[in-house]
Amino acid sequence: MKTALITGITGQDGSYLAELLIGKGYAVHGLIRRSSSFNTGRIDHLYADPHATDVPLRLHYGDLSDGAGMRRIIREVAPDEIYNLGAQSHVRVSFDQPEFTGDVVGLGALRLLEAVRDAQDAVGKQIRLYQAGSSEMFGATAPPQSETTPFYPRSPYAVAKVAAHWYAVNYREAYGLFVCNGILFNHESPRRGETFVTRKITRALTRIKLGLQDKLWLGNLEAKRDWGFAGDYVDAMWRMLQADAPDDYVVATGEAWSVRQFLDLAAAMVGLDPGEVVETDPRYLRPTEVDYLLGDPSKARDRLGWTPTVDFEGLVRMMVDHDTRLAQQDLLLRDAGLLPAMRAASGG
Repeated sequence: MKTALITGITGQDGSYLAELLIGKGYAVHGLIRRSSSFNTGRIDHLYADPHATDVPLRLHYGDLSDGAGMRRIIREVAPDEIYNLGAQSHVRVSFDQPEFTGDVVGLGALRLLEAVRDAQDAVGKQIRLYQAGSSEMFGATAPPQSETTPFYPRSPYAVAKVAAHWYAVNYREAYGLFVCNGILFNHESPRRGETFVTRKITRALTRIKLGLQDKLWLGNLEAKRDWGFAGDYVDAMWRMLQADAPDDYVVATGEAWSVRQFLDLAAAMVGLDPGEVVETDPRYLRPTEVDYLLGDPSKARDRLGWTPTVDFEGLVRMMVDHDTRLAQQDLLLRDAGLLPAMRAASGG
């Protein structure tokens, strides 16, 4: 049995990855931040009583801002593989919290690399590390973007991800660590946070359709993104760490669609006219925009045997169907007088 440690396990990618690894027979450990409220909703279905034996998932309090704590957890868990998915991952928010974003995303990766370098001798085995990169690192570079495309980051989040990427490359070359950078293009799912534009669209449109809210407020509708399914992308992460040698890989579908196209398709699925329910709010525009991201996944296909299984329309349908069920539940609760007044879905 292999053991894996996942930072950011409570996020979209962390939950899908935990499912995948448990299904492959791994013992999975997750790093979670202490909170006064429960934030484990995406992994509650994987939870088992920690007092029981042979529990496939165990959680540890820790944070990427705490290098000493990570060292302790790595020595205690002695993982074969570590997946660093933890981050302040909202691009627009990174303009409002640049220092926090840089600390967690950039320096957090450096702390983890140092902890792995320090812990390998103590645990007596090689630890393979996956570092989550982002297509946002390419920023203003012309598409298509591949592993050899120069980075041109356009947000504090992207700058921090570029730093984390090069930290990983440097530790691989300087100390021989088995570190892979996964440069993942946009990947979505029904588990996507509701302030991210795709989920914001599907959640709001389904609620508007049922009369639970009136408007959807968005920013730039012309930005183009290469959108895939998060469940497919965590499989690529795992494949990287099974390879004979560490390397860096772009993970993408090879197709790009605009926010407007995503909106129009989702609206058609629920029978709404976007022109009647969508408004623009300049607060959701970035100070420096990224116009066009389109990945070239040929290296991942050829060397890892990875290909996406969900196309663009299938992804939108999956998210619309899920959020339709949520909206129907909200409607029942509202009609029963059990749902408090909810603000319009207008996250960033």
